[in-house]
Amino acid sequence: MKTGDVLPSLELPEISRTTLALYAGASGDHNPMHIDLDVARSGGMDDVFAHGMLSMAYLGRLLTNYVPQERIRTYSVRFASITPLHAKPTCTGTVTKVEDGLAHLDIAVTLSDGTVTLRGDAVVAA
Repeated sequence: MKTGDVLPSLELPEISRTTLALYAGASGDHNPMHIDLDVARSGGMDDVFAHGMLSMAYLGRLLTNYVPQERIRTYSVRFASITPLHAKPTCTGTVTKVEDGLAHLDIAVTLSDGTVTLRGDAVVAA
C-alpha cells in the first residue's frame, strides 16, 4: 500500500423498493420515510429514499473487499446527500498517506450523476 493507491471501486445495483425493504428488515430500521411513499410525500419528498446507513454499509464493504476486517482501525463518514430510489451508488477510495504501518484512506459514495452522498475516511493496517 502506498500513497495514491486507488481502491477497486464497488459498483452497486440500482436501489429498489425491495432493496429498502430488505435492508429495513435486516437492520431493524423501519423508518417510514424509507419504505412508505405516503409518509415520504408528507415529508416533502417525491418518493422514498435509501437509509444513510445502507450507504455506510456499502462503503464498509468497499473496505473489507480491500483489507480483512481485522485490519480496519477506524472508519467514519459524513452524510452529504440522500440516495434516491433507482440511484446506482459507486463506492471509491484512495490512500492519502501511509505512516507507521497505517494507511489513511479517503472514501466516498457517489451516484451516476456525480452527487456525493457519503464522504468518509478510514485507517487500516498496511
